[in-house]
Amino acid sequence: MKMFLPNRMITSPYVITPEQLQRNGIKVVFTDLDNTLIAWDDEAAPEQLHNWIKELKTAGIELTIVSNNNEERVSKFAEEVGVPFVYRAKKPLNSGFKRAMRIYAVRRDEVAMIGDQLLTDILGGNRARLFTILVQPVKQSDAWNTKINRQIEKMIVSLLKRKNPLKWEDTL
Repeated sequence: MKMFLPNRMITSPYVITPEQLQRNGIKVVFTDLDNTLIAWDDEAAPEQLHNWIKELKTAGIELTIVSNNNEERVSKFAEEVGVPFVYRAKKPLNSGFKRAMRIYAVRRDEVAMIGDQLLTDILGGNRARLFTILVQPVKQSDAWNTKINRQIEKMIVSLLKRKNPLKWEDTL
């Protein structure tokens, strides 16, 4: 069960500042796309996301989208916000994280994985030995395949709560 436990639980990726990441030794951020940065059924990036990415880049922190979605969806969005991407990452397997790690010359302890799902983002990030940050989903509805994951996640969360205090925070 420990593999499902994130290092932090934050209400939104946008409240994470470059300074907080740097204090935790983070130089690179991998992030999920759907329901982490934008709603799963949205196409365009909100201004808040553009501003957050600009803040990270100004501070010297790199960002890469690591998504299980298809190339068309991920590339279109990544190009709009000007960041590298890995599509069909097959999270929680390591192959997508390995592809993303090849982009940068950093150690695993210098990379954070941000995502909204325990079964893909957090489990995968933990298996890859990254600093994991669970965020609340941008939208309460999900694609059909994610709805299945959410049901399994509810059971995992109830088991985790028995041994660990799980608390959403507004800061890293």
